[in-house]
Amino acid sequence: MIAIVAISFVIVGSIWAIGNFMIPHKKSNLENFKGTLLIAQNNAFNITNPDINAVAKVPKKLVILNKDFVRHDFIVDKLNINTAYLSPDQDFITAIASNVPGTFEYYCSLHPATMHGHIIVK
Repeated sequence: MIAIVAISFVIVGSIWAIGNFMIPHKKSNLENFKGTLLIAQNNAFNITNPDINAVAKVPKKLVILNKDFVRHDFIVDKLNINTAYLSPDQDFITAIASNVPGTFEYYCSLHPATMHGHIIVK
């Protein structure tokens, strides 16, 4: 019985590996990107957790890309932005949209002490 289970795991694993080599992986559409790109890596966004500037009543494209080996998310409570957990190499596209000027805090709920910054809407 144990041998049958072991052989089954080997066969399923081999089929999975062959399928991954045969099917081309999705390429990122971020090469010609226009907007703001935040890369989550080493428990920071873009190394310095930069301020993001935007203009009221003008949506600004924002992409969050997880290039870390752990999960991250991106949350802006007052602008209702929540990416949910992003796995390694996963991205999320959204927009900063506010009708009123103000400063809004963004953060990663898994690493709030090191991954946080501000969105400044003028």
